[in-house]
Amino acid sequence: MTTVSAAATTASPATASSVTQRTASPVVVDCGSKGQVRPSDFILACGDGNSRLGSLQWSQWNGSSAVGHGVNVVNDCKPYCAAGKFRSYDVSVRLDQPQTWKAHPQQRHYSQITLTYGDQRPAGYPQVVTFTLWS
Repeated sequence: MTTVSAAATTASPATASSVTQRTASPVVVDCGSKGQVRPSDFILACGDGNSRLGSLQWSQWNGSSAVGHGVNVVNDCKPYCAAGKFRSYDVSVRLDQPQTWKAHPQQRHYSQITLTYGDQRPAGYPQVVTFTLWS
């Protein structure tokens, strides 16, 4: 299991700023520190954008976990990242371990994401990778 930091991005129907009371379903916190629900895209590498999830479709989103699938688009950084190629890999996504969001104590956020790759995955990645999400 590999652990690194990650965050979510892109438009969604609800943001933490629109939440006035604790809700049953947590949010994921994006690179702009906004809470997202069922995002269609999710940046894993906020600093450089070299790894992101796209075309996300969510089959579950509740108080304990969220489950979906999509593609992980990763820069191979060969020979270096600015000249690298982005490659897509099918991936199953699970968000879990909800915690109180320090910036918005009335809201919870998922604090962990697990990616499970099919037959193909980025070089050096195990089939299952777990990332810690920041808040």
